[in-house]
Amino acid sequence: MSVRIIALVGSLRAGSHNRQLAETAVKLAPEGADIALHEGLAEIPFYNEDIDVEGSVPAAAAQLREAAAAADALLLFTPEYNGTIPAVLKNAIDWLSRPFGAGAISGKPVVVVGTAYGQYGGVWAQDEARKAVGIAGGKVVEDIKLSIPGSVTRFAETHPADDTEVAAQVTEVVSRLHALLDGEQAAA
Repeated sequence: MSVRIIALVGSLRAGSHNRQLAETAVKLAPEGADIALHEGLAEIPFYNEDIDVEGSVPAAAAQLREAAAAADALLLFTPEYNGTIPAVLKNAIDWLSRPFGAGAISGKPVVVVGTAYGQYGGVWAQDEARKAVGIAGGKVVEDIKLSIPGSVTRFAETHPADDTEVAAQVTEVVSRLHALLDGEQAAA
């Protein structure tokens, strides 16, 4: 069975190592797993109930909600900014959490991975993202994790897709998520 996975990247930087990890996931996705890297998080205004009104939701926020609603799962790639989740990713989670109790990620499996400069690979940011996603209604997949430390050095001259160890780790993450979704679809 084919599964649709939307990838969100918590860094807006063009050369972001987390974006490169997401590109690697798209490139190495197993047959039957369609991963779409969602663009446009920079255009989404900060969440505000005053502008989250039916018929006038900002276009970028509406597109994010539609993409997430059409997906079977989400795969979040987050760097760590000052020990926590980047604002752009938190904002996306906030938009996806509404309407409360029936947001676009309600009940959907969500995997959080990433890379960061520090020695722990951004685990604090990943933990914060998992916490926010769980409160927002997503079904956090706790047993699929990947934290790659030392991103600035490790990926200074190598794209993650060309790092054999990282490529294998990303492939494992996506394969496990795909298998989980296949199992859920088969049981439905």
